[in-house]
Amino acid sequence: MNGSTIIDARGHRCPTPSLKLQKAMRGAAPGARFTLLATDPMARIDVPYLMQQLKGRVVSVDQADGALRITVETGPGTLAAPTD
Repeated sequence: MNGSTIIDARGHRCPTPSLKLQKAMRGAAPGARFTLLATDPMARIDVPYLMQQLKGRVVSVDQADGALRITVETGPGTLAAPTD
């Protein structure tokens, strides 16, 4: 699985899959990989847009068994760890 972290957002409608992915990536080092599992077809549009905003990249998009499998890689300084 290329050492990627899996985020299972199957059954959720957008924007929830993108929000779950964004939360999982918080504080991740550049080059970290995450794989989002989503059943909402809008994730195919929303996730690339999110990664563009965060200066990361989409590594692959696959579809199997009615679910999208979107693997992304964080860019430099994708998200800072939360500060309260």
